[in-house]
Amino acid sequence: MDSHNNQKKIALINDLSGFGRCSIAVALPIISVMKIQCCPVPTSILSNHTGFESYFFEDYTSRMQDYVDEWKKLDLHFDGICTGFLGSVDQIAIVEKFLRDFTEEDTIVLIDPVMGDYGKLYPTYTLEMCQKMKDLVQYADILTPNLTEACMLTDTPYKEKWKVAEITEMAEKLSGMGPDKIAVTGIPQGSFLANLCYETDKPVKIRRTHQIGTSRSGTGDIFAAILAADAVNGVPFEDSVRKASLFLKKCIVSSIEKEIPLTDGVCFEEHLSRLL
Repeated sequence: MDSHNNQKKIALINDLSGFGRCSIAVALPIISVMKIQCCPVPTSILSNHTGFESYFFEDYTSRMQDYVDEWKKLDLHFDGICTGFLGSVDQIAIVEKFLRDFTEEDTIVLIDPVMGDYGKLYPTYTLEMCQKMKDLVQYADILTPNLTEACMLTDTPYKEKWKVAEITEMAEKLSGMGPDKIAVTGIPQGSFLANLCYETDKPVKIRRTHQIGTSRSGTGDIFAAILAADAVNGVPFEDSVRKASLFLKKCIVSSIEKEIPLTDGVCFEEHLSRLL
């Protein structure tokens, strides 16, 4: 019988927005250019993401399990699994089952716990979903929360100013929940934005880049996709975080130069060759 598993593959569980450069639309080309087959599992389909005033939206929850069951028939095996925004308790349960069914000894699982930002939950997120996300974290090898999400997952009160030791303590708590590699993203440090790299039994590293412009859609998805692909390709975690940060900086600079609206994400296309 022909094998469908002769090439490295990452299963990507996220929503599909046709415009706005986020989620599957940015992660798929990034993972592909890094020489890994990307296999998307759509959680919902949108004409453009929810940051716009108007958008078409179709929830894919009721179809996700049937979709995934076909992959079982094909006996697909994944070198990596990457999860992003999940829109309901039911979706988190489906993803948990997916992880149980498809995670093997060498499968690298990256969970991006897309829950909120600037100290607040996203409007669609509930306290029950927060608890379910805490349960899902146990399956992660790599976790990429922003400061807000790190606080939510560890029941830490959010504040504006942080010491590295305080964020490190949160990373240690998160590691105790399952993942041995954690990147806490978007840490403000004066004119810099920093990412804290935590690995079990290794010194904590801070990777900083000059803050340019304001927040744009899809940057977290790009960051997570690079880390997932690098992990499958055997790139050291700290090097991968640095690469993702510098890549995003280049993309943001191009977006500002082209006067791209914030809702439209970042111009990553012209920089894809940097990831080769």
